[in-house]
Amino acid sequence: MKFPWSSSAGDLTRGDVRFVTHETARRAAIASACAAAVLALAGGVAIGHFAGAPAGSASGFAAANQHHYVVGEIGRMDASIALLDPRIERLAGELAQLRQFDQRLRALPARGAAAAPSPARPGEEGNQGNDSDGEGGPALAPRRCVEASAAHANAKAVNGAIDCMAATLSALEQATAEHEAAWDAFPGRRPIEGGRNGSPFGNRIDPFTQRLSFHPGMDLVAPAGTPILAAAGGRVIFAGPKGGYGNAVEIDHGNGFITRYGHASKIDVRAGQIVLPQDHIADVGSTGRSTGPHLHFEVLVNGQPVNPADYLALFAAPANG
Repeated sequence: MKFPWSSSAGDLTRGDVRFVTHETARRAAIASACAAAVLALAGGVAIGHFAGAPAGSASGFAAANQHHYVVGEIGRMDASIALLDPRIERLAGELAQLRQFDQRLRALPARGAAAAPSPARPGEEGNQGNDSDGEGGPALAPRRCVEASAAHANAKAVNGAIDCMAATLSALEQATAEHEAAWDAFPGRRPIEGGRNGSPFGNRIDPFTQRLSFHPGMDLVAPAGTPILAAAGGRVIFAGPKGGYGNAVEIDHGNGFITRYGHASKIDVRAGQIVLPQDHIADVGSTGRSTGPHLHFEVLVNGQPVNPADYLALFAAPANG
């Protein structure tokens, strides 16, 4: 078996952008709650002070106006913090999914030279000719958004902390989106639901000649008409008759990855079309060099066929117990 990734670069976390743990997101949420509590306390003290002014006096009117201003500020900040909560929850779920896949990827032995897909960065190969702005600077630890003590807590400081947390969350969401794009393009999702495994990848006795031959993919046996699903997102580069493959579809996933789906009874995509993971691209059939209804599924890395079972194992549901 050959795995097209190496131990030095074989995971989605390589590069300058790293995964963020649930603890980071929780710390941001806790910091938000603390900031709101400090502001509420300060507002309560101010309200109590102004409430003591004589009714009807100029200072009383000023106190009432200040009271409404403080209450309004607290409400606005509470609303701002409430908007961050669902973003933190959504980001935590996305990170959990990516971290689980990364752990499975790390657990596999490194036996090849090619790397798994990873988020591209400006200046790297594949981005040449990109007009994006340059970036750089020293590598420093991120600053905490809430540093002020209760004595220095005020509306301006808490507003700044909320803005800081919102900006930090946006940066984390952008980094996570880049990793999710690479994850979506990784060809490991099972291309049919159900069915059973037929001829595996590697040398086998050819069903037509009864001689030893090389099988560049794996066969998934299923009834005719069973939907064939894209193993990953990408661009369709071929859709039509292809010699012994019969009706076939090929999808380019970037990073040197291509998947091929053969013997289809019907094709539902066209060349140039963009597909998402698990999109319906064709139906199982027995066209071409085939003895019965099944899907011939191939994964190619830099033009060379590799064992698709290794990729499907990465996305397979973990066994219970």
